[in-house]
Amino acid sequence: MIWLLLVSAFVVILNETIMTVAIPRLVISLNITISAAQWLTTAFMLTMAVVIPITGFLLQRFSTRAMFTSAMTLFSIGTLLAALSPSFPMLLVARVVQASGTAIMMPLLMTTLMIVVPPDQRGRLMGRISIVISVAPAIGPMISGVILNYFSWPFMFWFVLPIAIAALVIGLLKVENVGESRVEPIDLLSVIISAFGFGGTVYGLSIVGAVVRGTENPLTMWLTLGVGLSGIACFIWRQLVLQKSDRALLDLRTFLSKNFAISVGLMALAMAALFGVIILLPVYLQNVLKLDPLGTGLLLLPGGLIMGLCGPPVGRLFDKYGPMPLIVPGSILVSVVLWGLTLVTEHTPIWLMLLAHVCLSIGLAFMFTPLFTASLGSVEPRFYSHGSAVLGTLQQIAGAAGTALFVTVLAAITSLSLASGANPISAETSGLRAAFLVGAILSLFAIALAFFVRKPADQEWAEEFSTATS
Repeated sequence: MIWLLLVSAFVVILNETIMTVAIPRLVISLNITISAAQWLTTAFMLTMAVVIPITGFLLQRFSTRAMFTSAMTLFSIGTLLAALSPSFPMLLVARVVQASGTAIMMPLLMTTLMIVVPPDQRGRLMGRISIVISVAPAIGPMISGVILNYFSWPFMFWFVLPIAIAALVIGLLKVENVGESRVEPIDLLSVIISAFGFGGTVYGLSIVGAVVRGTENPLTMWLTLGVGLSGIACFIWRQLVLQKSDRALLDLRTFLSKNFAISVGLMALAMAALFGVIILLPVYLQNVLKLDPLGTGLLLLPGGLIMGLCGPPVGRLFDKYGPMPLIVPGSILVSVVLWGLTLVTEHTPIWLMLLAHVCLSIGLAFMFTPLFTASLGSVEPRFYSHGSAVLGTLQQIAGAAGTALFVTVLAAITSLSLASGANPISAETSGLRAAFLVGAILSLFAIALAFFVRKPADQEWAEEFSTATS
């Protein structure tokens, strides 16, 4: 069942990034603007931000089989609608339906793993989840590029659809229910507040770059951020009240575990840095070093593949040695690379950028698998689904925040450099160096937190029990 969930998660995450390369083709085929086409990505991201916080409740309320069936059915229907879409509105709706299924799949995978896998083997299995998280986004643009080179854009979805349907059919035959379901009424007020809170915050952060470039109204950004942050504050208050009677939509008692709170905080920093670098590196490679999109994709591909391949061995090392011996050197390596990127120029060798990206990917691989395992392993079993939802939600927000921060610094310093008389390439290089400096400073906080992540108590208990019985 774990392998089936892994394959299903791989397919839905692959779909998340397969659209990026197709935007220029869609602008021509559907006769829309670039801004409209970007909504195919923005709507997907917003749907994820709205649905993921609800999954903590859904995974406790409904059976594993029902949630898997719902996730893959929604994803398959959305994929079919996308493949058949004759117009932009239908394709946009299809992406929202796809995202609804995607948002359920990752929390379902992690919650199921925590329930069915013994504590002393979780690192190894979390390492395989790292393959899904790392490799699928890395090869998505490449697969999209190959398909678009020979076929029209709907074939991106026709390629994914048979795999999704096969996973759904096999799941109906093989997926078993794990854990216990509770019959509790859903708090609709929490759902509404959550949608405004998390959706508003992620959307507000996602348009920061457009505001800095002058293509979006600043008032829109501030209003959506205001609504979003106010909504999150109200959502937290509402959950603190409801969890006293075990009726919370997203139970925040997961943060009573110090190890969970530290691990999640470190994960948020790592995600912010990762998403910021993902945005900045292609800008540097294409605008400064003058690589074409295909060359940029090929240069970034090895790092994504290596990050995925590192997952299983890192997971085995976690099971044997715990998180600190992995997270500390991993965070230091990430920091070294980010500080190195603050020195890039118009003449930096391409091979050096390849090496930097590979090293960054290795460092992140040494962080993500131990952090996933240590964080979820530190909460009570009855809160596994809520812990998974918290992780997924913070990943979305941290990714959006990191992107907004890096893009804002890039645009601001570039503008100042242009105003002082620098040529466009030198100005953009200065902006990129400043943005990388922000990431490097964030990485120092990550190193400090890395020393406080501990092996989850349940894994220690499992080892003590195993020693005693042997």
